[in-house]
Amino acid sequence: MASPTTKADEIALVLEDAILAGELPPGYVLRQEQLSEQFGVSRTPIREALRQLAALGLVSFAGKRGVQVRPLARAELLETFIVRAALEGFAAELAREQLTKTDLRKLERAEKRFARLTRQLRGAGERASVQEIAAEWVRANEEFHEVYLTAAGVGKLIEAARAARRVFHGQAVWSPSPELSELYSRNLAQHRAIVEAFSSKSRDVRQLVEEHILDSGRLLERALEHAGYGATSRFGSRVTWATTRR
Repeated sequence: MASPTTKADEIALVLEDAILAGELPPGYVLRQEQLSEQFGVSRTPIREALRQLAALGLVSFAGKRGVQVRPLARAELLETFIVRAALEGFAAELAREQLTKTDLRKLERAEKRFARLTRQLRGAGERASVQEIAAEWVRANEEFHEVYLTAAGVGKLIEAARAARRVFHGQAVWSPSPELSELYSRNLAQHRAIVEAFSSKSRDVRQLVEEHILDSGRLLERALEHAGYGATSRFGSRVTWATTRR
Protein backbone atom coordinates (compact mmCIF):
# COMPACT_ATOMS: atom_id res chain seq x y z
CA MET A 1 0.00 0.00 0.00
CA ALA A 2 1.25 3.53 -0.81
CA SER A 3 2.20 6.02 1.88
CA PRO A 4 -0.94 7.23 3.71
CA THR A 5 -2.35 10.61 2.68
CA THR A 6 -5.81 10.55 4.31
CA LYS A 7 -7.21 9.25 7.59
CA ALA A 8 -8.70 6.29 5.69
CA ASP A 9 -5.26 5.52 4.23
CA GLU A 10 -3.69 5.61 7.70
CA ILE A 11 -6.32 3.26 9.14
CA ALA A 12 -6.01 0.89 6.19
CA LEU A 13 -2.22 0.77 6.67
CA VAL A 14 -2.57 -0.07 10.39
CA LEU A 15 -5.10 -2.82 9.67
CA GLU A 16 -3.06 -4.20 6.77
CA ASP A 17 -0.01 -4.47 8.99
CA ALA A 18 -2.02 -6.26 11.70
CA ILE A 19 -3.48 -8.73 9.17
CA LEU A 20 -0.14 -9.49 7.51
CA ALA A 21 1.48 -10.04 10.91
CA GLY A 22 -1.28 -12.43 11.93
CA GLU A 23 -2.60 -10.26 14.77
CA LEU A 24 -6.00 -10.26 13.04
CA PRO A 25 -6.38 -13.95 12.08
CA PRO A 26 -8.28 -15.43 9.10
CA GLY A 27 -12.01 -15.30 9.67
CA TYR A 28 -11.79 -12.43 12.16
CA VAL A 29 -14.76 -10.07 11.72
CA LEU A 30 -14.02 -6.35 11.58
CA ARG A 31 -17.04 -4.30 12.71
CA GLN A 32 -17.32 -0.69 11.64
CA GLU A 33 -18.73 0.56 14.95
CA GLN A 34 -15.86 -0.99 16.92
CA LEU A 35 -13.23 0.32 14.51
CA SER A 36 -14.82 3.77 14.59
CA GLU A 37 -14.50 3.82 18.37
CA GLN A 38 -11.00 2.36 18.33
CA PHE A 39 -9.62 4.95 15.89
CA GLY A 40 -11.76 7.84 17.14
CA VAL A 41 -13.26 8.67 13.75
CA SER A 42 -16.62 8.51 12.02
CA ARG A 43 -17.60 5.46 9.99
CA THR A 44 -16.85 7.19 6.66
CA PRO A 45 -13.03 6.76 6.79
CA ILE A 46 -13.54 3.28 8.28
CA ARG A 47 -15.67 2.22 5.31
CA GLU A 48 -13.09 3.62 2.87
CA ALA A 49 -10.25 1.86 4.70
CA LEU A 50 -12.14 -1.45 4.54
CA ARG A 51 -12.77 -0.95 0.81
CA GLN A 52 -9.03 -0.47 0.31
CA LEU A 53 -8.29 -3.70 2.18
CA ALA A 54 -10.91 -5.53 0.11
CA ALA A 55 -9.25 -4.25 -3.08
CA LEU A 56 -5.98 -5.76 -1.82
CA GLY A 57 -7.70 -9.09 -1.24
CA LEU A 58 -7.10 -9.02 2.52
CA VAL A 59 -10.75 -8.86 3.60
CA SER A 60 -14.17 -9.70 2.18
CA PHE A 61 -17.57 -8.26 2.95
CA ALA A 62 -19.66 -10.74 4.95
CA GLY A 63 -23.13 -9.17 4.83
CA LYS A 64 -24.61 -8.26 8.19
CA ARG A 65 -21.69 -9.82 10.03
CA GLY A 66 -19.37 -7.06 8.85
CA VAL A 67 -16.06 -7.44 7.04
CA GLN A 68 -14.08 -10.64 7.46
CA VAL A 69 -10.33 -11.16 7.25
CA ARG A 70 -9.84 -13.35 4.21
CA PRO A 71 -10.00 -17.07 5.09
CA LEU A 72 -7.16 -19.38 4.29
CA ALA A 73 -6.80 -20.43 0.64
CA ARG A 74 -4.49 -23.45 0.69
CA ALA A 75 -5.03 -24.28 -2.98
CA GLU A 76 -3.19 -21.10 -3.98
CA LEU A 77 -0.07 -21.90 -1.97
CA LEU A 78 2.17 -23.44 -4.65
CA GLU A 79 1.23 -20.98 -7.41
CA THR A 80 1.70 -17.99 -5.12
CA PHE A 81 5.19 -18.97 -4.05
CA ILE A 82 6.22 -19.75 -7.62
CA VAL A 83 5.05 -16.27 -8.66
CA ARG A 84 6.81 -14.68 -5.69
CA ALA A 85 10.04 -16.53 -6.46
CA ALA A 86 9.96 -15.38 -10.08
CA LEU A 87 9.22 -11.75 -9.22
CA GLU A 88 11.60 -11.40 -6.28
CA GLY A 89 14.35 -13.35 -8.03
CA PHE A 90 14.25 -10.93 -10.95
CA ALA A 91 14.06 -7.98 -8.53
CA ALA A 92 17.18 -9.30 -6.80
CA GLU A 93 19.01 -9.47 -10.12
CA LEU A 94 18.04 -5.87 -10.89
CA ALA A 95 19.07 -4.77 -7.39
CA ARG A 96 22.43 -6.58 -7.47
CA GLU A 97 24.28 -3.60 -8.97
CA GLN A 98 22.01 -0.98 -7.41
CA LEU A 99 22.34 -1.70 -3.70
CA THR A 100 24.21 1.09 -1.93
CA LYS A 101 26.30 0.73 1.22
CA THR A 102 23.31 2.10 3.12
CA ASP A 103 21.07 -0.57 1.57
CA LEU A 104 23.54 -3.30 2.51
CA ARG A 105 23.62 -2.05 6.11
CA LYS A 106 19.81 -2.16 6.16
CA LEU A 107 19.90 -5.70 4.80
CA GLU A 108 22.43 -6.73 7.46
CA ARG A 109 20.32 -5.21 10.25
CA ALA A 110 17.17 -6.89 8.94
CA GLU A 111 18.96 -10.24 8.70
CA LYS A 112 20.25 -9.98 12.26
CA ARG A 113 16.83 -8.98 13.61
CA PHE A 114 15.21 -11.88 11.75
CA ALA A 115 17.81 -14.30 13.16
CA ARG A 116 17.28 -13.04 16.71
CA LEU A 117 13.50 -13.37 16.44
CA THR A 118 13.82 -16.82 14.88
CA ARG A 119 15.83 -17.96 17.90
CA GLN A 120 13.20 -16.49 20.21
CA LEU A 121 10.40 -18.11 18.23
CA ARG A 122 12.03 -21.54 18.35
CA GLY A 123 12.43 -21.20 22.12
CA ALA A 124 8.95 -19.85 22.83
CA GLY A 125 6.75 -22.13 24.89
CA GLU A 126 3.37 -20.56 25.56
CA ARG A 127 0.95 -20.03 22.68
CA ALA A 128 0.50 -16.34 23.50
CA SER A 129 4.26 -15.84 23.48
CA VAL A 130 4.58 -17.64 20.14
CA GLN A 131 1.95 -15.45 18.49
CA GLU A 132 3.49 -12.23 19.79
CA ILE A 133 6.99 -13.15 18.62
CA ALA A 134 5.64 -14.52 15.32
CA ALA A 135 4.05 -11.17 14.50
CA GLU A 136 7.43 -9.44 14.89
CA TRP A 137 9.14 -12.31 13.03
CA VAL A 138 6.83 -11.79 10.03
CA ARG A 139 7.58 -8.06 10.05
CA ALA A 140 11.33 -8.69 10.23
CA ASN A 141 11.12 -11.02 7.25
CA GLU A 142 9.15 -8.41 5.29
CA GLU A 143 11.77 -5.80 6.16
CA PHE A 144 14.54 -8.05 4.79
CA HIS A 145 12.83 -8.63 1.45
CA GLU A 146 11.77 -4.98 1.10
CA VAL A 147 15.40 -3.81 0.97
CA TYR A 148 16.22 -5.40 -2.38
CA LEU A 149 12.70 -5.01 -3.77
CA THR A 150 12.91 -1.26 -3.24
CA ALA A 151 16.46 -1.12 -4.61
CA ALA A 152 15.28 -2.80 -7.83
CA GLY A 153 13.53 0.49 -8.58
CA VAL A 154 10.62 -0.86 -10.66
CA GLY A 155 7.35 0.23 -9.09
CA LYS A 156 5.03 -2.24 -10.81
CA LEU A 157 7.36 -5.14 -10.06
CA ILE A 158 7.50 -4.15 -6.39
CA GLU A 159 3.72 -3.93 -6.11
CA ALA A 160 3.21 -7.25 -7.90
CA ALA A 161 5.63 -8.96 -5.50
CA ARG A 162 3.88 -7.42 -2.50
CA ALA A 163 0.49 -8.48 -3.85
CA ALA A 164 1.70 -12.07 -4.18
CA ARG A 165 2.97 -11.94 -0.61
CA ARG A 166 -0.46 -10.83 0.67
CA VAL A 167 -2.17 -14.06 -0.40
CA PHE A 168 -0.94 -15.73 2.79
CA HIS A 169 -0.81 -13.48 5.79
CA GLY A 170 -0.02 -14.71 9.28
CA GLN A 171 -2.20 -17.77 8.83
CA ALA A 172 0.02 -20.20 10.69
CA VAL A 173 0.69 -20.66 14.37
CA TRP A 174 4.47 -20.79 14.26
CA SER A 175 5.13 -23.31 17.02
CA PRO A 176 8.41 -25.15 17.68
CA SER A 177 8.75 -28.71 16.37
CA PRO A 178 11.73 -30.83 15.15
CA GLU A 179 10.77 -30.46 11.48
CA LEU A 180 10.03 -26.75 11.68
CA SER A 181 13.26 -26.22 13.57
CA GLU A 182 15.19 -27.70 10.63
CA LEU A 183 13.32 -25.47 8.18
CA TYR A 184 13.89 -22.39 10.35
CA SER A 185 17.63 -23.17 10.28
CA ARG A 186 17.54 -23.37 6.49
CA ASN A 187 15.70 -20.04 6.34
CA LEU A 188 18.40 -18.39 8.44
CA ALA A 189 21.21 -19.85 6.34
CA GLN A 190 19.53 -18.67 3.15
CA HIS A 191 19.08 -15.11 4.44
CA ARG A 192 22.79 -15.05 5.33
CA ALA A 193 23.76 -16.38 1.89
CA ILE A 194 21.61 -13.73 0.19
CA VAL A 195 23.27 -10.94 2.21
CA GLU A 196 26.73 -12.24 1.26
CA ALA A 197 25.73 -12.56 -2.41
CA PHE A 198 24.53 -8.96 -2.51
CA SER A 199 27.70 -7.80 -0.71
CA SER A 200 29.89 -9.45 -3.34
CA LYS A 201 27.50 -8.62 -6.23
CA SER A 202 27.37 -12.33 -7.03
CA ARG A 203 25.36 -13.46 -10.04
CA ASP A 204 24.03 -16.27 -7.84
CA VAL A 205 21.78 -13.89 -5.94
CA ARG A 206 18.77 -14.45 -8.21
CA GLN A 207 18.89 -18.23 -7.78
CA LEU A 208 19.45 -17.89 -4.03
CA VAL A 209 16.35 -15.70 -3.67
CA GLU A 210 14.23 -18.02 -5.82
CA GLU A 211 15.24 -21.09 -3.82
CA HIS A 212 14.73 -19.28 -0.53
CA ILE A 213 11.17 -18.24 -1.36
CA LEU A 214 10.22 -21.71 -2.61
CA ASP A 215 11.65 -23.24 0.58
CA SER A 216 9.71 -20.63 2.57
CA GLY A 217 6.58 -22.05 0.96
CA ARG A 218 7.50 -25.42 2.40
CA LEU A 219 8.03 -23.85 5.83
CA LEU A 220 4.63 -22.17 5.69
CA GLU A 221 2.92 -25.38 4.61
CA ARG A 222 4.44 -27.34 7.48
CA ALA A 223 3.49 -24.59 9.93
CA LEU A 224 -0.08 -24.66 8.61
CA GLU A 225 -0.22 -28.39 9.15
CA HIS A 226 0.96 -27.99 12.74
CA ALA A 227 -1.68 -25.30 13.20
CA GLY A 228 -4.36 -27.80 12.17
CA TYR A 229 -5.17 -26.62 8.65
CA GLY A 230 -4.69 -30.10 7.16
CA ALA A 231 -1.86 -31.72 5.26
CA THR A 232 -1.00 -31.60 1.59
CA SER A 233 1.97 -32.95 -0.31
CA ARG A 234 2.53 -30.10 -2.76
CA PHE A 235 5.66 -28.95 -0.95
CA GLY A 236 6.37 -32.40 0.49
CA SER A 237 9.82 -32.43 -1.09
CA ARG A 238 12.06 -29.49 -1.82
CA VAL A 239 10.67 -27.57 -4.79
CA THR A 240 13.03 -26.32 -7.49
CA TRP A 241 12.53 -24.62 -10.82
CA ALA A 242 13.36 -27.94 -12.49
CA THR A 243 10.28 -29.53 -10.94
CA THR A 244 7.90 -26.58 -11.12
CA ARG A 245 8.55 -25.82 -14.79
CA ARG A 246 7.62 -29.26 -16.09
